[in-house]
Amino acid sequence: MSTEQHDADAYGQELARISHHQHEATDARFMVFQALAAVGLSNEQADDVVAKLEAGAVAGAHTWISESSPPHGSEPRFEDGWFAGVRDVASYLLRIADTTANAGRGRAVSSAMLLAHLQQPHSPAPAEVLAEDPAPAPVPSVELDAKDVLAAAERFTWAVAAPGVRHWPDGSDFLDVALSTVCPEEREGYIERLEAFVEQHRPRLEEMLRTHGPGSKPASHGRYALIGQPETLVIVERMEAVPFLLRSAWEKEMETVFLDDLEFVWGPRIRLNR
Repeated sequence: MSTEQHDADAYGQELARISHHQHEATDARFMVFQALAAVGLSNEQADDVVAKLEAGAVAGAHTWISESSPPHGSEPRFEDGWFAGVRDVASYLLRIADTTANAGRGRAVSSAMLLAHLQQPHSPAPAEVLAEDPAPAPVPSVELDAKDVLAAAERFTWAVAAPGVRHWPDGSDFLDVALSTVCPEEREGYIERLEAFVEQHRPRLEEMLRTHGPGSKPASHGRYALIGQPETLVIVERMEAVPFLLRSAWEKEMETVFLDDLEFVWGPRIRLNR
């Protein structure tokens, strides 16, 4: 096995372990929000409690990193580089802890919305419907055509990569998962709302494509593969609107590392991959 192959395999194993911890954390956070709601805490109080716990976990990592030492017997120049690196990492962890302590707003509400969605009763089977109680006429449902949504996203050429350099010529699977979180009440006028969202966040989208899109240094390592895809405009809109629902739907259908990378770069108001 070549050194490059070994490094790639080791990195893949690291990603798998990180992904496992992230999934476990998402499930645990969901249960904590349920428990806090059950004892009467408001959504704002629950957000504060969970944000403080998560900030404390990052602070613990800061302490561990700050107290680490280079291997015994290292040369002075190596030690200088070691401590410089430790200071940089520790400073970054401190910023993450500060952000985590103050950026957890809205997660309890989103968790409650997901729980309510999961607890919705299923429609009874035909055999369960009494003959003397005819079913009411179905309410007309607006269909959301994935091709129309994709065509709208592709019009924002400053936010997506050129077709020839995209990672996937056809990203329909990603689009289908994202659109599955658009509830029937949202479908009418969804394309117009998506267009307004993209225009509102134009600077962020342009910067994300520039720094992590195809041809960028981060993308050269095989990461951030969703950035530059037109489908990603829908994904980030859903990431802001219904983060818990998107994460739940994604974990059932897709490899989560793609969504984790996108969350890291986009920096949504509710981040679920910490």
